[in-house]
Amino acid sequence: MIILIKLAGFLFLFILVLNLAMAAFGYINPEQTISSDAKTLNSDAELQKINKNGSKKFKISIVIALIEHTCVIALPIMLFIVFIQYNTILVLILGIVWIIFRIGEGLIQVYNEKNYWRLLNIAKQYSIISGAEKKSLSDLGSTILKTRDSRFKFAMILWSIGTLAYSIVLVTYGMSPIIGWLGIVAGILIGFGNGIKFVKPSFEVLSTIGGLVAIIFEVIIGGWLLFFPLIIP
Repeated sequence: MIILIKLAGFLFLFILVLNLAMAAFGYINPEQTISSDAKTLNSDAELQKINKNGSKKFKISIVIALIEHTCVIALPIMLFIVFIQYNTILVLILGIVWIIFRIGEGLIQVYNEKNYWRLLNIAKQYSIISGAEKKSLSDLGSTILKTRDSRFKFAMILWSIGTLAYSIVLVTYGMSPIIGWLGIVAGILIGFGNGIKFVKPSFEVLSTIGGLVAIIFEVIIGGWLLFFPLIIP
């Protein structure tokens, strides 16, 4: 069980590292596809960015993203096995919520990469044509990015619900109330923030603050599980 706890802590931290690696290879975060002024999907800039970075870096970024999503799916399974030992109805219910919503998040992200991969071929064609055909490819790119952005927001809402469930367990059973409350705050901010963005895409305050709190939460809980696994009975 100790090994499983340590591995879960490692995955929390590894997922953050993978996100940095994805960015280093030019992976386009769905939230970055919205321009800061008009708040509209800027597919021309993204297609040009893909061509500038090269197809090899684009493909590597997708592979890293798929590894990250796989880790997201594996993580709740591990922690569900760990915390189910408390053998109470509350933990069972919250554990089921945690595992369903976090796995759902990961699966949506995996499916999202399927459409994202299409941008590579579109970008190649975009660089060698002009006129109406170029505009048509730009519109297609916008559609793909818009769909991907909507799915990402929904995935983040699933993250928030799953994280809330897990964090409530941490607070309720006194394992680490401080870490638990961090998770609750992050879950609420990201959940409401992304929900509001479905209606008003320019409203980024809650999701931005929530994202920062989420990073702090995952760094702390990752380190806690990795280096202090005996805290959990």
